[in-house]
Amino acid sequence: MSTRSDLLASAEILLRTRGYAAFSYADLAEEIGIKKASIHHHFPTKESLAIAIVESYLFRFKSQLECINVQNTDIIDRLKAFAMMFAKSSESALLPLCGALAAELLALPESLKQLTKDFFETHLNWLQINIVKGQEAGELKAELDSVKVARLILNTLEGGSFVSWALNDNYEQLSGFDFILDGLRVAGTRH
Repeated sequence: MSTRSDLLASAEILLRTRGYAAFSYADLAEEIGIKKASIHHHFPTKESLAIAIVESYLFRFKSQLECINVQNTDIIDRLKAFAMMFAKSSESALLPLCGALAAELLALPESLKQLTKDFFETHLNWLQINIVKGQEAGELKAELDSVKVARLILNTLEGGSFVSWALNDNYEQLSGFDFILDGLRVAGTRH
């Protein structure tokens, strides 16, 4: 891997474990084993580094969503795969990136505030599209408001990540999601 890739990977972990305000180039230099000046060569400012992290993560995230759509024709399976992304982050002791950024929204530069909003909208748009498809396919209850259901799912998964993080426990993070999913399904479509 290149120094730039190493910096992005390590900085992403710091961002998802310490938060934007709580990590510095000194932390990153120590983590990678290079001088701070070398970091500034690749990323002149902390803001430029954070933007590169979010853009890289968002690209990977959108690719994951596309893979979920391709690999799962069943909407329930798509929603479960989406939820598993949160569970895997939690198992790796990492906060969801968009949640970690949102927790510090007031401390973020405007560019990162907008990227954080865009990131959440990516989640919600994907969920809404799939909820509507699930309703059209008869998998999910037709009377449900797809916008509200998408928010409920995202709120549950993001919130579950933060609760697991705070309690540092082995609680089954997806239990709240499973409960919601049970309420969304049309009777007789259990998996």
